[in-house]
Amino acid sequence: MSNHTSRWAAALRRNEGPAYRVIADAIAADIQSGQLTANQKLPTLRVLAAALDLNFTTAARGYAEAQRRGLIDSRPGVGTVVREAVRADPVKRPLAASLIDMTMNMPPEPGDPALLERFRDGIASLQRVDPYDLLRYQEFGGSFDDRAAGVRWLAPRLPGLATQRVLVCPGVQGALLALFTVLARAGDAIACEAVTYPGIKGIAAHLGIRLIGLPIDDEGIDPEAFGALCAADPPKALYCNPTLLNPTTATMSLQRRQAITEIARRHAVPIIEDDAYGFLPAQSPPPLATLAPELTFYITGFAKHLGAGLRIAYLCTPNVRYTARVQATLRTTSVMASPLSVALATRWIDDGTVVASTTAIREESKLRQNIARRVLRQAQYVAHPEAFHLWLSVPQPWNRIEFAAHLRSHGVGVVVSDTFTVSGGAPEAVRVCLGGASSRDDCQHSLEIIEDAIEQHPALASRVM
Repeated sequence: MSNHTSRWAAALRRNEGPAYRVIADAIAADIQSGQLTANQKLPTLRVLAAALDLNFTTAARGYAEAQRRGLIDSRPGVGTVVREAVRADPVKRPLAASLIDMTMNMPPEPGDPALLERFRDGIASLQRVDPYDLLRYQEFGGSFDDRAAGVRWLAPRLPGLATQRVLVCPGVQGALLALFTVLARAGDAIACEAVTYPGIKGIAAHLGIRLIGLPIDDEGIDPEAFGALCAADPPKALYCNPTLLNPTTATMSLQRRQAITEIARRHAVPIIEDDAYGFLPAQSPPPLATLAPELTFYITGFAKHLGAGLRIAYLCTPNVRYTARVQATLRTTSVMASPLSVALATRWIDDGTVVASTTAIREESKLRQNIARRVLRQAQYVAHPEAFHLWLSVPQPWNRIEFAAHLRSHGVGVVVSDTFTVSGGAPEAVRVCLGGASSRDDCQHSLEIIEDAIEQHPALASRVM
């Protein structure tokens, strides 16, 4: 056993906290004291696990936590080493003193060493590609091979999809901007959920498009309200997020999807189906695009299945005529998706990394939803067992603004319902994301703060004297 692993083993014996965090704290302490220096090689995971008498997964989580804090790096062909320039304050601050960000709806980051190795191998594989192939202009909307890869990934949701109807886009947001531009003009109206994904609010405001919010229930859009709107003055399109609606996690049943698509077909209203979360549930109803393929523009991407940094999405149009129109708009708004990212996306589709990542995220989300069920005993909220966010009702006498401010003062960030509300009064609710870079322990700690706030009266929780 080396000197530093001996010190880390002693730290584990002295501390009762999570072993992975003790490892990261011990690495930070050795860096601060000069016991570890820049570029110094650290033990392999198997050696570390044996030296500290831990299982491989716990040792891997320890290194992952140290890497998240900016203390160490993992380099292909070299191993794990101390970073050249460590952050000025490498020791993680106490949880109460740092913000646990539950605002951005990011997937959890599974600490599975095999999955992390897949990611590293995929990124390293780009070094073997002719760099000029990745630095030139590519076909607008993606090459045939990259579109075909998208078709292979989408096959479980959209069987029989023609490659000519698929476009590779720089993220779901870029695809939505192109579609709003193609389907509507300034002053036109697009219908959507009354409480919906806030990204379309920004796009609509930018383009001068009016959003008409339709009432929703635990299955999403109310068909009667949609039908009445179409009968009176059909919108230029219907935008919806039918699976794990952001923020409420509502999922349309098959019957609801059939009702919505029948109304859209009757009034010739195009559908923009944002299926960003569609692959997360192990079982979910078929996409609207399979029920009304002649009307539906289907979009999904990797932000919720791998990570938000891989800005690649796939847009499926109703026909090749629309493919050409959207392709021309994408050329104007974004030129093309990054060839580096597209190459990585295609590789990860073909070698199974996307499926492995989605499966790992699904399982980690289930574990975190179990934590929420265990901790939030007094809370009223809606969620899906395989989603990584939940929709929390704010109890009286709290209001949503006071509640969110109180949580932030205690180191937890959540998003108030106003951000998602298109029409009508904003409900007294907040969205809570269980994913991101935070660990399960951080997740549980923040949920405990939320539960504690629910049990308090606002006046008693105030810090103002």
